[in-house]
Parts: sequence; C-alpha cells; structure tokens
Amino acid sequence: MLLGGIRYLLPAIDIAHKHGCHVITVDYLPDNIAHQYSDEYHNVSIIDKEAVLKLAQELKIDGILSYAVDPGVLTAAYVAEQMGLPFTCSYETACILQDKALFRKFLTENGFNVPNAKGYDNVNNALNDVGFFNWPVIVKPVDSAGSKGVTKVNVPEDLPKAITHALEESHNGHFIIEDFLEKEGLSSGSESFFVDGELRYNAFYDQYFDDEAANPFTPSAEIWPTEKGESIQNEIKSELQRFGRLLNFGTGLFNVEWRVCKNGKAYLMEVSPRAGGNRLAEILNYATDVDIIEAEVCKAIGDPFPMVHEPNYNGSYAIWVIHSLQAGAFQTLEVDEDIKTNIIETEIRIGKGQQIKAFSGANDAIGTLFLRANSRKEMNVVLSRLKEKVRIVVL
Repeated sequence: MLLGGIRYLLPAIDIAHKHGCHVITVDYLPDNIAHQYSDEYHNVSIIDKEAVLKLAQELKIDGILSYAVDPGVLTAAYVAEQMGLPFTCSYETACILQDKALFRKFLTENGFNVPNAKGYDNVNNALNDVGFFNWPVIVKPVDSAGSKGVTKVNVPEDLPKAITHALEESHNGHFIIEDFLEKEGLSSGSESFFVDGELRYNAFYDQYFDDEAANPFTPSAEIWPTEKGESIQNEIKSELQRFGRLLNFGTGLFNVEWRVCKNGKAYLMEVSPRAGGNRLAEILNYATDVDIIEAEVCKAIGDPFPMVHEPNYNGSYAIWVIHSLQAGAFQTLEVDEDIKTNIIETEIRIGKGQQIKAFSGANDAIGTLFLRANSRKEMNVVLSRLKEKVRIVVL
C-alpha cells in the first residue's frame, strides 16, 4: 500500500511491480496521477490513520509506504506498527520526527545544536512570549513540508500575520516559532539510508533558493555532491547516527535537512522517515551507484535489497524546480540550445493554458529539470545561467 497519489510515487510503483507486487494507492483525490499506474485505488484520507488501518487490515496488505508524501508518514508508521509490518522507525519516533516542536524539544533535551524554539497551539501565548526569542524569527506549522506556511518575521508587530499564515497550512492547528539562524554558505540536506540502525548512505546536497520568489524559503534547486567540507560532513554523519540510535531507527530512507551557521555550528533542521520531495531519490539513480528507491521498496515488503553504501558520483547533478515568479496561464517552457546538453530529463506537470501560482511552496512547481555537468564548478556555472537560458512563458 502506497499512501498518496502524486507523481513522486511512480518510481516506487514501478519497482514494486518489478518485484511482483500488487500495488494499492490510497488518498482522497481519485484524479491523482499515481492511481493510473497502481493496480487498485481506495478513496480514504491518508491522515485518517484509523480509516487507513481498517482498510489495510481488510485488504491484508504486507507492506506500506508514504513514499515522498509527508502527510502520510504518521499513518504509515501507525499501520505498520499495528500490523507488524516493516517500517523505518516506531510510531512514537515518527511522531517526534513529524512534529517540528517535538523534534526541536528532543534535540534540546539530548544536547544537539538547536535554535531557540517553542511550539504553540494558542496565538495569545505566542504573542506574550516575544521576549523569549532572539529576533528575527521563523514561524511555521509544526506538521507541514515543502516550506508551506513559513514566514521570516523581523519585528514582533508582524507576528500575528505570520501565525495566521502558518495555521492556514497546518493540519493540527499547532505552530512553532524559532530563532532565525543565519547560515554560512548554502543550506544542505541528504537522502540518508539506515540499515538495522546503522547509517550506511548519505547523498549530501546543497540547496539554492530563489530570492525573487513569493516565498524565498522554498528550495528551487538541489546540487550533488555538496561543496561542504569533509569535516562538516563527518560531523553531520556522527550527529545523525547518534540521533538515530537515541530514537532506535531501523532500516529505511530518511530525508534530512541541515545547515552550517555563522556561529560555526552545524544543525540538524529536519529528519523525516520518507524519501524527499522534488524527486531527490530519482536523480540519485542517475548520479550514483546505489538504488535507494529499490532498497526502500524492498524494505517495505520484506525482500532482500541491493547493498547500501556511501554513494560514488559520476559527475555533478542538480534538480532545478521549474517555477514562475508570477501567476497566470502557463504557455510553454523555452530552453536555449546551448543549455540542452546539460539537461538529462525535463518534466512538465501541467498543460498549456493551465493556471499557475507564483512560486511559494513545493506544490506550486511546474515541473523539474534534471541537470548534469562534469564537475561541481561547471554545474555552478550552469545554474548561474539557468534563469537566462530557461524561460517560463505565462500569460
């Protein structure tokens, strides 16, 4: 059973079929694309864990994933635990990882680097706490992904508007406020794979953000391998391994966000038991010699999976999120000839004439470009020219 129906599920469905699985997709949107490729679809909300559990028991499933679908992670962990199926971590651990306030609290209690942070379910309590923070601050829902509902707030007078925005994107009505951490260089992340609690694979990447976008905190590109030094990478690996042991991680894929800040400290920002959005795991099948999608699917159904080890790269790779700075009717994507040699895959998710929004979250993406260069230096040049060479035509 795969929770959700978005395009990100397609490679997981393909691998499951190659392993002889009958694939069931579940969500409340019957027109989602993944349902066209699964063997069976059921219209049930993926955040209703009891309803999904009842369905899973009726269907006698033998594996469940919320692959690259953040809202379904808790339900997948819950169903797996109730039915004795493989999952990356316990339901209790998933609850900590999927709630930004609980996650920050756990980091603080266990001696990790962590920003000054506090979670709320009451607006007035937050407004009375302005002296607790070192301004500016970031306000976000505790339970959303893709940078939805995130606002940087420079002065307390702007806090109510930011809280309202966060609550509009929240599923459970909770939000978090934390000190804004001034990063050193680019933010970073990783698709990381644990095997029996041991950290075996880390595809460290750097993130670009579009400062002109409606939400400048939504990633617009990811680049492999990272330019962060070996000592920083080793520090993150060590802290991530310690974190995993404290929470009794099992086997599976994690999407990790981290950064190095102006104070010289490295911070774990998010650790989620799922594949990352923006097709992160997919491009790694071009870039490296480990198929982590197959490993994740095989883990879920209890099949043996390929050996997982630190990735070896055959060049520099990047995902560029195709996005518009203005709303309107999408017409086409124009690509100059001299940049096409660096493009290995173009994905457009919408049709001509379809209305699009100005880029403020991952769900506003028009599609993705997969890019390759021979070196990171060359890739940096490619990315610096991309806005000039690739144009989104909107009316």
